[in-house]
Amino acid sequence: QVQLVESGGGLVQPGGSLRLSCAASGSIFSINRMGWYRQAPEKERELVALITSGGSTNYADSVKGRFTISRDNAKNTVYLQMSSLKPEDPAVYYCKVSEVLLSPWGYGDNYWGQGTQVTVSS
Repeated sequence: QVQLVESGGGLVQPGGSLRLSCAASGSIFSINRMGWYRQAPEKERELVALITSGGSTNYADSVKGRFTISRDNAKNTVYLQMSSLKPEDPAVYYCKVSEVLLSPWGYGDNYWGQGTQVTVSS
């Protein structure tokens, strides 16, 4: 019903920047929550940032002031601008969308992307 395609991961030096994108497609009427999570080796998956359809945002303390989440509702796309990347930021970053109104009728929740690798290394 809903497919997510992420892009933008890669290798960056400490202090550098990357922009992740996640495009949702399918029988979508609207999406309330869009977010980014990350999972490093041997660690639990954790929330990085969330944004609602109204533009409210929520960030993990570890990324506040460095990462910015945004969305384009017309394109059903969410972005994560990552700046001042640190050695503790490398992980597989996953996109998730929740509270999806499907077209013509229906409701879906908690769709995940396939993940994109972010590596920070000099």
